Amino acid sequence: MSTYIHFTDIQKALARQTDLVSLLELQGETLKRSGKEWEWKDGSQKVTIRGNLWFHQYDRVGGDAIDFVRRFYNKNYAEAMEFLLGGCGGTLIASPPVVKEQKPFKLPPRNDNMQRVFAYLNITRRIDKEVLHAFMHRNMIYESAKHHNAVFVGFDKNGIPRHASMRGTGSKSTYKGNAPNSQPEYSFHLVGTSKYFYLFEAPIDMLSFISMHKTNWKNHSYAASCSVSDRVLFQCLKDNPNINYVYLCFDNDVPGQAAAYRISKKLSDMGIQSENLIPLHKDWNEDRLAAGGNEPHFCADFFIPNEDKRGDEEPCQAFQL
Repeated sequence: MSTYIHFTDIQKALARQTDLVSLLELQGETLKRSGKEWEWKDGSQKVTIRGNLWFHQYDRVGGDAIDFVRRFYNKNYAEAMEFLLGGCGGTLIASPPVVKEQKPFKLPPRNDNMQRVFAYLNITRRIDKEVLHAFMHRNMIYESAKHHNAVFVGFDKNGIPRHASMRGTGSKSTYKGNAPNSQPEYSFHLVGTSKYFYLFEAPIDMLSFISMHKTNWKNHSYAASCSVSDRVLFQCLKDNPNINYVYLCFDNDVPGQAAAYRISKKLSDMGIQSENLIPLHKDWNEDRLAAGGNEPHFCADFFIPNEDKRGDEEPCQAFQL
């Protein structure tokens, strides 16, 4: 006969509100202050902590104190409850709940022209003019008024702006960031009619890839997660049931390829096919610049499938894991 440990609602609330910084310090863990939050390392991966809440920056998951103990101390629910209620040196340290105020998303004000952004993307980054015009015509790329950043807009399925990723355009600028209250499920993306979907880390990588592989490109779907997140991918899969084949096009580095492996496993569990496409250099814009802004003469059909003849070509060996 299995045993069941009953916890009252008050006990559950107390355990859930345990202050994680105090808990970890009692366990001898090292934390680092970062603004209003704290950082703790799960091996080599960063976990952000605020009060009783946590978020794993690599796995893109989070929760409250009970979830934390279950995940990082490998305990079941009852064990986690007992640990929080009585196993912290006999002391339970509670923090008030963190209430997040939901503010409306607003696009950055537009500049009255797009000269700087167009020059930056076309001349500096070698993005194809026709590709740029296609996205600008859809109001998906524009120039901000204040800092002349390139703004990459993500819309929901009803055409409402929900996300804006920004990139500095100055010769010495390294600025990258998202507009306040952007929703990552709707980061910069374009939906086509075919079953193929291409996921990238950054908008410029996405535009570079399309510039190099323009054959039938408007038929397919593309997204830039503006990180190594999968949230925009799964939102697009939810909104567009025609998509059932995903190309993971993350950077050629450890975080990018680890994310590709993680997402491919999720897709496999869902019965969705995926392939991992790896740039020859660090990212797709570096590949574009290395090619001198010209169309590549290899593997174009492998990357941008022709609906009528896909399956006959041999994949390019340089892009396989």
